[in-house]
Formats: sequence, structure tokens, C-alpha cells
Amino acid sequence: MTKLTVALVQFNSVVGDLSGNTSRIKEAVAFAGEKGADLIVFPELAITGYPPEDLVFNPQFVTENLLCLQDITKVTRDVAVVLGFVDQDKRGNVYNAAALLANGSKEFVYHKLILPNYGVFDEKRYFQSGIKADVNEIKNIKFGINICEDIWDDSGPIKSQAVAGARMILNINGSPYHIGKYSTRESMLIERATSNNIAIVYLNMVGGQDELVFDGGSMVVDSDGNVVIRGNQFQQEFTLFEITEEDSEQTGSSVGIVPGEAFTFDGRLEDSINTLIFPVMHVPSVEHNHLAELYSALVLGIRDYVVKNRFTRVVIGLSGGIDSALTSVLAVDAVGKDNVTVISMPSRYSSEGSITDAKELAESLGVTLNVLPIELMYKEYLSSLDELFQGTVFNTAEENIQARIRGTLLMALSNKFGWLVLTTGNKSEMGMGYATLYGDMAGGFAVLKDVLKTQVYELCKYRNSLSDTNLISNAILVKPPSAELRFDQRDQDTLPPYEILDPILKAYVEQDQTIHQIVASGYDPNDVRMVIGAVERSEYKRRQSPPGIKVTPRAFGRDWRFPISNSYKSS
Repeated sequence: MTKLTVALVQFNSVVGDLSGNTSRIKEAVAFAGEKGADLIVFPELAITGYPPEDLVFNPQFVTENLLCLQDITKVTRDVAVVLGFVDQDKRGNVYNAAALLANGSKEFVYHKLILPNYGVFDEKRYFQSGIKADVNEIKNIKFGINICEDIWDDSGPIKSQAVAGARMILNINGSPYHIGKYSTRESMLIERATSNNIAIVYLNMVGGQDELVFDGGSMVVDSDGNVVIRGNQFQQEFTLFEITEEDSEQTGSSVGIVPGEAFTFDGRLEDSINTLIFPVMHVPSVEHNHLAELYSALVLGIRDYVVKNRFTRVVIGLSGGIDSALTSVLAVDAVGKDNVTVISMPSRYSSEGSITDAKELAESLGVTLNVLPIELMYKEYLSSLDELFQGTVFNTAEENIQARIRGTLLMALSNKFGWLVLTTGNKSEMGMGYATLYGDMAGGFAVLKDVLKTQVYELCKYRNSLSDTNLISNAILVKPPSAELRFDQRDQDTLPPYEILDPILKAYVEQDQTIHQIVASGYDPNDVRMVIGAVERSEYKRRQSPPGIKVTPRAFGRDWRFPISNSYKSS
């Protein structure tokens, strides 16, 4: 019987931190050696971080990443390494590549064959495609290496590698999270394993990178389609397993997989970029239900955006409404209560309940609350505009001044103290343009930008279910949504009810359904036309919004490229 001990590392690379990533890779290789591993595997583009985007156009960046590969090669005397890097040939062509390093040398390089160019992926902009998929061997066990999208194509390299004798596929990934993606991956991997009679090791990176969140969730699937090993989601992890191969006169060669130990990978991300080390907050374990995954994705997205951009504190405008409440709770779970400041900025239109709800939430979270009334500033604005506005009716112009005052105050705190402003608007509002430019849209990171309003309520209830007492009070959960920019204002004065709006928005934006298809599913034609019309008119606002965490198959931003100057109207 032949036995190969493999270590998988759900690694959180920092894009562009070549030396920091390399240092942590070498730490993991040393740890793998201590644990008796023969082979250690890291994710796609582990050296550069994923996606490196236009950094790849910088020749010095590519050269330095190759020097880091050489540095890692030196520590492979006892443990072989498979990891992702950016390769370059003699003609200057650049490739998304994986290297097999062993015995102090570069044994093999694989170039990704299938380059994704849809949604958030733009790899054909940066890389050339590879042309072949070979088979490698360690301790008499043959295996193929391929990268991310290569495994999704049923006619891709896995077929040729299996035919060439591979008993196992090492598929290294930078696969972003969205709701439902885990189960989609699992189904695909089971089909590939069974149809090719081969074991598949699917290793995914973890961490937040700008709008993207990578969830880990690595899997090892045997040739019968059994998921033998499941990596945790949303955390760095080091997992050991054994792959064995036995020869039998009756059954021929058979491969077995034996799970081993799993460790939380302790290569500290914060140490590698010389910034504040936040306490590791308790994030609820993911039971592969959508709310648990979504909540954990948002926590990780906030935390890594803060850490990787070297912020030390976040600041949030706390209105007493449900969106700012959820954003504040997520922020505390992400970076700790001592690193969160919330600001209440009441106006003449703020209800007493909203003010008291904000105070109660801040006390429950143990965060610093500052109250900055805006009434005097609002009066000065109105007075300054009185002559020009004379003879006009009070409307959204006067309403939005309040939001812009609040945005100015939050950005002043950001400028003075270097805090990151987390905006609180949700996907429903962003879709409809129900947000104020340079007001509630002002900030550095939009936490709920890809979360529908109905999902906001679900997430609040989910988070409450994890605590002995409700962090987010029932008063916040049941109050009618309102911007409180005029007396007795309600969102429903302007928008369809969210339980109607959200499915229409999802059908149009995420599923590319036409007006006729959405109406045919039972929605009022007037509501459908209103929602789609607002989405198409509001693109200019969304282009000016901060980046936000992508959690659906199509988010506004990287996935959604709608022209602002556009004469076509859906009908």
C-alpha cells in the first residue's frame, strides 16, 4: 500500500503583499513538515493574492512574485508544495499558474487552461491560456493539478488527466462566495469525481478582497462521490489527510482517503501587514444554511477590508433604524466593540423612538455613542438657500440637505481621526436610487450594498437567535422603515412594499428576467415597471457609491455594468 499525507491550507492572501504572503506560506510549510506531511497545497495565486487585477501589468510586480516563488522553493526539501503564482514565459506572456515545488527545485508548472471572463472575473484581460494538462507523481501516487475554472468545465483538463492515469486532482481556487454557491460547488464536484472515477481535492482561499469574499469551504471528494472532508467556511484552516492506493488482483488499483487533523491556521494576517491586531471575534459556526453563511460572509468582508487597508476604527451613523442597527452589530462582530464608534445625528424629523432605540443598541453593544444634533446646521443651510428657493415647494432638495449634513460630519471624523465610515444603505435602496448622493451614500465601505431589505430583517432575527438577549430590539424590528427626512415619512410612501419590491429587483438584476417574465410570475405590471425604471435611472448614483460586499450572483458594481447615458428603456 502506498500512502501520501497531504496538507491543505485555506489561506488568506493579501493582494500585493508579496513578502508577507511568502513569509506565511513558509511558516505553513514548516508546520506541515512537523506534522509529517509529504505535500502541502495552497490556493490560486497565493503569492500575489487574488485577484491581483492591473498589478499584473506591472513588470516589477511579476518579477518580484517569481523571486518569491524561488524563495519558497528553498524550503521544500522535506515537503513538496503546490501553490498559485503569476508565471511569465520568455516572450513576456503572463499566466495564472500553479507550481509543484519539491526537493528544493521547481519540478513542474501548470498554466490555467480555462480563463473565466464573466461576472466579477476578467482573466482574459490579464492572462494567456495554458495549452496542456500533465500528470505528476509523488510516492507512486499520480495526480493532476488544475486551477479553479478548469474543474467547472466537464470537458476540461480533468478528463485528459484522468485518462493519463491521475488518481487524484488537486484543484486550487480563488472562488468568491455568493448565497447558495457552496451547494452548487458540492454538486459539481461530486459529478466530476464520479464521471471521471477520480478523487478531487478542492482547495479554496478564504478572506475578503475589496468587494469579494472568499469563503474557503474546501472539500475532498472520493471517486464514488462521497464528500470525505469538509473545510470550515470563512476562516483560515490547515487540514491534514492521507490518500492511500492499494493494488488488488480482483479490483485493480483503488484509492482511499483518510481524514486527519484540522487546525485553525495561525499565520497572522495582521502581522504580515503591520497593522492593528484585532481580537478574534466569535463568529457563529456555519451550518450551511444561507443566513448563517451570509452573516459570516459580511463579518469577514468588513474585517478584512478594515485590516487590509490598515484602518484602526470604524464609524457608523446610527439612526435607530434597522439598516444602521445591523451594520453596527456586524461591525462589532468583525472588529470588536472597542474599535467601533456610532454617531447619532437627530434632526427635527427624528422620532423620539429612533433616538432612544439608537441609545439602547449602543448600550447593548458596549460601543461609544456620540450625539451630534444637526438642527442648527440645517437651519443655516435653509437660511442660506432661502432667497434662491423662494417660491418653491419643500421637497427632496430640502430633505436631502439633512442627509448631506450627516455625511459631512461622518467624513469629518474620518478625515480627523482616520476612521473608516461604514455606510448603511441596502441593495433595495441602491437599486431604486432611494439614497442621497454625498449624504447617506458618503463613506468608505458599503456593508449592505448587496443585501436586500427583506434579508436585512432576516439577518437581524438570525443574529438575535445567537444571543441570550436580543441585541437588536423588537422596537427596531417592527417600526415602519423611514428615512425621517420629513414629518411622518415612510419608505412605502415612495416605494412598493419591500416584500414586493425585493423579488422584482432580484428577478431583474440577478436573474436577467424581462418585464413580461416578471409580470407573468404574478406581479403587478405597474410595480414591475416602476422598479425597473428606477433601477435604470439610478445608475449614475450607484457609480458614485463606495465599494460594498458582494454576496449575490450579481451585485451592483463589478457584476453590473449598466450605461449611465442610455436611451434604451425596458418595456
